[in-house]
Amino acid sequence: MIKEHTNNTLTFEDFKTEVMKDYTLAITSRECSLLGRKEVLTGKAKFGIFGDGKEVPQLAMAKAFKDGDFRSGYYRDQTFMMAIGELTPLQFFAGLYGNTNLEEEPMSGGRQMGGHFVTHSLNEDGSWKNLANQKNSSADISPTAAQMPRLLGLAQASKIYRNVPGVKNHTNFSNNGNEVAWGTIGNASTSEGVFFEAINAAGVLQIPMVTSVWDDEYGISVHAKQQTTKENISEILKGFQKDSDTNGIEIFVTKGWDYAELISVYAKAGQIARENHVPVLIHVTELTQPQGHSTSGSHERYKSSERLAWEKEFDCIRQMRLWMIAINIASPEELEEIESRIKNEVIEAKKQAWNNFINPIIEDQKELVGILNRIAEKSIKKEEILDYTKKLAAIKAPLKKEMLVTARKVHRILVNESNKRELSTWISNYIKITQRNFSSYLYSESQWKVTNVAKVAPEYDPEGNKVDGRIIIRDNFDALLSKHPELLIFGEDAGNIGDVNQGLEGMQEKYGSLRVADTGIRETSIIGQGIGMALRGLRPIAEIQYIDYMLYAIQILSDDLASLQYRTVGKQKAPLIIRTRGHRLEGIWHSGSPMGMIINAIRGINVLVPRNMTQAAGFYNALLETDEPALVVECLNGYRLKEEAPVNYGEFKTPIGVVETLKEGNDITLVSYGSTLRLVEQAAHELLAVGIDCEVIDVQSLIPFDIHHDIVKSVAKTNRLLIIDEDVPGGASAYILKQIIEDQNAYQYLDSKPQTLTAKDHRPAFGTDGDYFSKPSSEDIYEAVYAIMHEVNPAKFPSIYY
Repeated sequence: MIKEHTNNTLTFEDFKTEVMKDYTLAITSRECSLLGRKEVLTGKAKFGIFGDGKEVPQLAMAKAFKDGDFRSGYYRDQTFMMAIGELTPLQFFAGLYGNTNLEEEPMSGGRQMGGHFVTHSLNEDGSWKNLANQKNSSADISPTAAQMPRLLGLAQASKIYRNVPGVKNHTNFSNNGNEVAWGTIGNASTSEGVFFEAINAAGVLQIPMVTSVWDDEYGISVHAKQQTTKENISEILKGFQKDSDTNGIEIFVTKGWDYAELISVYAKAGQIARENHVPVLIHVTELTQPQGHSTSGSHERYKSSERLAWEKEFDCIRQMRLWMIAINIASPEELEEIESRIKNEVIEAKKQAWNNFINPIIEDQKELVGILNRIAEKSIKKEEILDYTKKLAAIKAPLKKEMLVTARKVHRILVNESNKRELSTWISNYIKITQRNFSSYLYSESQWKVTNVAKVAPEYDPEGNKVDGRIIIRDNFDALLSKHPELLIFGEDAGNIGDVNQGLEGMQEKYGSLRVADTGIRETSIIGQGIGMALRGLRPIAEIQYIDYMLYAIQILSDDLASLQYRTVGKQKAPLIIRTRGHRLEGIWHSGSPMGMIINAIRGINVLVPRNMTQAAGFYNALLETDEPALVVECLNGYRLKEEAPVNYGEFKTPIGVVETLKEGNDITLVSYGSTLRLVEQAAHELLAVGIDCEVIDVQSLIPFDIHHDIVKSVAKTNRLLIIDEDVPGGASAYILKQIIEDQNAYQYLDSKPQTLTAKDHRPAFGTDGDYFSKPSSEDIYEAVYAIMHEVNPAKFPSIYY
């Protein structure tokens, strides 16, 4: 195995140096885990979940990991992050304490618990770094197996960069598609359906994706026999094995304590994926978990004495140590010296991390105590204030919360006194500064944020040319695909037939099956493909055939995409566009308006609801100039409606977060969006005949909502408000009402109760009659408006019904 030095092999001394370095890293990681658990149990940290027992296979993975590669993993991979140079013990403990200083805790600025790792893809201004020249980790999330969908896209990006001519010059993202996406997952999490969905998709797509399954036989306390058929994930995946004449995946099985074999397996897996773009699964067996699942409990409660004894014997670091001694890489004394030195170094790192975390808060504590003492001397409630002050000063390791609680309670005491300005200022400034540490970057804060895109109006042929709405969408996508070589569109039926509504007719034939692609029926992994490719600088549009099917993917959209910029404090972005369609179709599962559920689950993603295809096309044009993710809901019943065809395809832009007044009026403001607007406009026209003049406003986007506060200006004129929506009661209409009444303070202009008109609580029944009796009709809108005006002037507008 070890030969004299040649161009392709290492000398024994080189080999020894490398192994000793790896052992030192393994010991460092283990000591962090051991000391981290103690910090939780003593109360300094809130919770801990660590990578002990998985150190050696992660070292092997790190050796095969190259610049430009991406990791999509879970919260056990601390050794790997240390091995690629992206995590120090100091940063490890900063994460454990929840330090909000991003320079000291670069993984999430204290927003995620320890064990969630990331590398920075963006510069301070939000522009891309050169990802091809650094080792990359996509931002971890906790939900089990939820790292798998994005892993697909991270790997698929390499296939795009290798095979699509227009993006080959994007060298800051790829080196000819040679990058591998490395996934890690616990054996129990492979029970999740999304794992199988992703593995199946990888086998179909044939992409450079290497997935490691860390198998310690348990999922918290539940043994593999309750988790996996045959208790063996690689055994049941044998049907996915790639043959010489089929697609599929390569499967390796290796022991997690065998250092030499692990190095060999990972090198081979990386080579297969990197050179041939074949996905690989590595089942790493016989791993241990020395401290149990987390700091929440003890594994002695559910593991037998025999299992615990085996885990002690086959601890991967112990086995590596024995192997090193057996082949004369190091003596026991040399290894003991390393172990002792590292233990001390980790202890020092822990102390420094704690001081970095707590000392700035102690300084704030001293400042506040001084303010309170000065105020107390002038207050008629001196003793009460001093009591609060003494209690605050006695806290040895204060939290920011504890200081604000004290300051605000003292502030209440001073409500009738004039000497509270200094404390008022301190509270205001402290909240302003501190709140940002916990609340920034839900949306982009760069120059490419959606609200910075200016409106560009559609231009039309003076002679006019009315076409089906689908033609406008199709021809606009044609212009965009020509203009943006990094643009990809994919989804169920999106490729060969040009989507079910022909909005992509002919696009696959013109731009190829990699840029306009069909997918399997697997909504979660479709979204994951989009997230991963967007993380690597491509501009994907992931199509979900109907908005009702979004429910399959809502968890990934909510937990991963929506929180990405937030949980990385603006250091990663994935400007994925999700294209779907909904509204006014018939039947329980194709009715298409669960908007309240969506907007409340995916804060962090823009939600755009165009009323026609020109507006929708303008949104796509605008979004491609931004760096934020968005969902665009096209109107299902709008593809065959006639619209005037623009001549500036790919250029006109619908402003995001801006409402449009479709009809001016003086009596009542009607607010709606999407297909329902056509019914609103019909009712408004009919109401004119009885002397009721409605103002009709299209919100256009639910997130962001009316950034210029134009709706309140309308309410100030009409003094009445009705919101019409085909979501369930309390859905999107309640959200809109809150925005107008609370955020825009429209309550002060109202002379009548603000009302909503929605669909029924149940899902829409099938057929035209089902739609009529399930969702608002033009007659419902007419009568709701008339009833409001009857209350205003019964003589002029007598009741329709007695």
